[in-house]
Amino acid sequence: MKKRNMIAALLCSACLVAGSVNPVFADASKVVTLGADLTDAQKQTMMKYFNVSSDQVQVMTITNEDEHKHLDNIAPQSQIGSRTLSCAYVKPTQSGGIKVRTANLNWVTGNMIATTLSTSGVKNCEVVAACPMEVSGTGALTGIQMAYEKASGEKLDETKTKLANQEIVTTGELADKVGKNEATTVVNQSKMDVIQNGVQNADEIQNIVINVAEKNNISVSQDDIDRIVSLLKQISQQDYNYDDVKETLEQVDANTTGQASSSDDTLDGESSDDTVDVDEDSSDDIVNNVNDSILGDDVIQSSTEDPGLEEETGADSQDTSNETGIPEAKEDTESSESTDSSDQADSAENDTSVLSEEAKNNYDKFVLFVKGEYEGDADSLLAATGDTETVATVTLDEQTAKNVAETVEKDYYDILKDGTESYEADGTEKYQSTELNMMDQKLKKLFGIDSSQEDTEATDVTAAILADVPQEDKQTLYKETMKYLAGLYGENTDSSEESAAE
Repeated sequence: MKKRNMIAALLCSACLVAGSVNPVFADASKVVTLGADLTDAQKQTMMKYFNVSSDQVQVMTITNEDEHKHLDNIAPQSQIGSRTLSCAYVKPTQSGGIKVRTANLNWVTGNMIATTLSTSGVKNCEVVAACPMEVSGTGALTGIQMAYEKASGEKLDETKTKLANQEIVTTGELADKVGKNEATTVVNQSKMDVIQNGVQNADEIQNIVINVAEKNNISVSQDDIDRIVSLLKQISQQDYNYDDVKETLEQVDANTTGQASSSDDTLDGESSDDTVDVDEDSSDDIVNNVNDSILGDDVIQSSTEDPGLEEETGADSQDTSNETGIPEAKEDTESSESTDSSDQADSAENDTSVLSEEAKNNYDKFVLFVKGEYEGDADSLLAATGDTETVATVTLDEQTAKNVAETVEKDYYDILKDGTESYEADGTEKYQSTELNMMDQKLKKLFGIDSSQEDTEATDVTAAILADVPQEDKQTLYKETMKYLAGLYGENTDSSEESAAE
């Protein structure tokens, strides 16, 4: 009898030890993915933001080939792009659903990533998705999926990962028209209904989508409804268990609608023991342990754990620069809008109401020039120059054009807003106007005209953006931009431009 009791005790002890080891091992498996086209300095910046070192995590490099593998047949080849910049920090967990934080992703939010990651087949996980400069974040899901597989040792179903990428693109396209939270609400709530009730009939799914949109006062076109129905019909044919995705989908719904989820209500009524478990888990919570100061000021962020962060940092705006070229805000209507509308859209991020009337006029004209010269918009270039024969001298790919245009516009806006008191003459000035000399320095740094400044932090941030642009084209853009600015200020600088370009 005593022997049997001793054996039973030993078996129980072994079970307790095994039970305590496995969850710790799973939670301790963390992976960081870094975009292959980031510079070494930018990769180090991301490691500092994630608040980890390479000896604490597994590190993977995500290439553009990886993104093509995940996004081919979901987005046109011409829109997938040629560079991979997004990074991710992933930790599989044993409970708690999917928690996501984002930084510098201006098209994809934490809620979008969380609900689509559940479509990939992930049940519980913590994710931080970020980039050293603003990008759309569409390609981030690829790195997250690959990191999860590496960290968990679990191979995700290929069909489900494809559906997840299709879902994030579908949601993003709708977000461009109705808003991020609204689009996520429509897709997420409809998906909840389809999975929970096992709905597979296309007509029934359409009724669900229409009812969800109407219930939330969101206007969705028939074309968008058709795309959502097609997506959800494919999702309905997979073997999702609603209990596996319930916590994540309900939390996303609570975040996007502003209404408490049932899981929140349950948590309030849980015993104190359960609350202690949550607190213990939070001690190693990667979502809330990032180093915010590393990425600088004005970084747009979002978090499934802090819905207000999205609004506070501007992540819920419609402005999107896109690392992959996949659906950008107002992509279908931007070129057909009037000059005034385009001007307002481009200037939305930079508040021109703080500028003097003369400065505002110069800025508005410059925005039109940049849109025309960098992005190839003939109407904008005509409006800026008044010359019907003026054409863009350099052809940039769509994403590079947008990223460089935003950088140049912001540089000029900052000079107009902050004034010229901080400028220190260095003896290389070519212009009478201090604003022009300041802008000349910024553009030289951006386009790598001045080799002595190539290693500065500002140049490093834009290096990946300009990686595929030939030096000759950079010199041309510098020359044409300064020529236009000099014209705004009534200065003739032909000779100085030529010497600078040389």
